[in-house]
Amino acid sequence: MSGILDLLNSPMGKQIISGVSSQTGQSADKTGNLLSMAMPVLMGAMQKNASTPEGASGLLGALSGKHSGGGILDNLGGLFEGGVEDNVSNDGAGILGHILGGKQPAVENALSQKSGIDAGSVAQILKVAAPILMGVLGKQASQNNVSDANGLTSMLGGMLGGGQGSKQQSLIESFLDADGDGSILDDVAGMVLGGGNQKKGGLGGLLGGLFGK
Repeated sequence: MSGILDLLNSPMGKQIISGVSSQTGQSADKTGNLLSMAMPVLMGAMQKNASTPEGASGLLGALSGKHSGGGILDNLGGLFEGGVEDNVSNDGAGILGHILGGKQPAVENALSQKSGIDAGSVAQILKVAAPILMGVLGKQASQNNVSDANGLTSMLGGMLGGGQGSKQQSLIESFLDADGDGSILDDVAGMVLGGGNQKKGGLGGLLGGLFGK
């Protein structure tokens, strides 16, 4: 199973980056850089949510229902042609609200600072990225017959680790709850994206390497 960062380097990933950049008027380089930071954060948040029975049940329901088979991926050209439709952005807003909760503004601001893209455009890009990510997960889930929480956790872990091995996986887990208090994206601004409050030595540098900074 390829990882989410491998996907962004694939022809489909290039199409996603090109479409999202045209949607917001940001350069493809900046958009690709932002997505390479944002996608693992969103997946890590989903993985954290899926660690509870209710969270796993909700995500499984979405992946076997609305997002099953990754239909959104079958017509990426149509998705971006003439601008992304409101129903896709609204779906994205709902997904983000569910997985990030009250941390969403902090995540958007931190990604904005790190990527050099204004927070409004970051919010717009994440609303498009979230349904695409669900489509990717829906396709993987149907291909791998994922039907329970264990299968879901394994799939998310595999895609987060991808070809990068367990180091990236443990990195994602550690920055999702930097101070161990169980809060979903606790120190995301400081830990994931550099800047203040780096309690775990060297993590910022490792993440810099992970995200190609």
